[in-house]
Order: sequence, then structure tokens, then C-alpha cells
Amino acid sequence: MTEQQHPTEDEVPSLPALVDELDALVTHARAMPMSASVLVNRADALALVDDLRAAMPAQLDRADEVLSDADRVLADAEEQAERVIATARTRAAQLVAEEQVVVQARAEAARIVEEAHAQADTLRREADDYCDRRLAEFEIDLGKLVLQVQAGRAKLAERLDDSASASND
Repeated sequence: MTEQQHPTEDEVPSLPALVDELDALVTHARAMPMSASVLVNRADALALVDDLRAAMPAQLDRADEVLSDADRVLADAEEQAERVIATARTRAAQLVAEEQVVVQARAEAARIVEEAHAQADTLRREADDYCDRRLAEFEIDLGKLVLQVQAGRAKLAERLDDSASASND
């Protein structure tokens, strides 16, 4: 797969699943005698790192989809608000034309417009809250992934140091 192509969610396991695989690889690795170190198959570990790299664009694409969905919801809400406002203006014009209820028409029109704005504001806040929650979840997943990758690299660095020390002795 080239770097330009992003795999779909069906083609790439989720980030948490890949992190679980990496955890299992390290957890079930053969222990070094009289040491906290373990032997991890480099090819397996690098394959998992490649899978993690491949999964990140898919997860980012999913986050973009969530944002697009939120933008669409917001656009729909604004469109609905505009329709409500247009309906309110039409109704207000009819009432003004019927001179006997001019004061009531103005009050009703103002109430409908205020209600439409309140609805639009509520929908906008809900869409923004939804996006924020999804992005926060994604941020947490990425943070965990970074910590696990750093821990894995630290263990590999220790093992490399231990190997270098052993070969120098």
C-alpha cells in the first residue's frame, strides 16, 4: 500500500486492537533468564508498528467524518432556522395585512424569530459538544498509543544497551 492511499476502517484494525496486539506481543514474549527483559520478535513488533501507522490515517479519516457529520447537522439546523424565520416573516406580513391584529402579529413574529434563533443556538451547541467529545476520545486514544510506543521503544533501547554491553564484555 502506498503512503498516499488510506485504508478503510474495514481494512485496518482499530488503534486499541493494535495496541492490544502489541501488548500481547510484549506480554507473551520469552523472558530472559534472571532479567526483567524479554525477547520480542523484531519482525512481529515492526509489523505491528506498521499496522499502527496504517491505522492512524483511517482513525483520522473517521474523525474527519465525525466533524463533517457535525458540520452537516449544524448546516441543517441553520437551514431549518432560516425556514422557520422565513415562515415567521410570511406569517407576520399576513397579519400586518389584516390590520386588526398588527400588534399581535409583531409580537408573534418576534417570538417565532427568537424561538428559531434559540433552536439554532441549541443545535449548534449540541453539534459542537458532540464534536468535542469525539475529539477528546480520539485524543485519549492517541495519548495511550504514544505512551505504549514510548514504553516499547524504551524496552528495546534497554535491550540494545544490554546486548551492546554483553558483546563488549
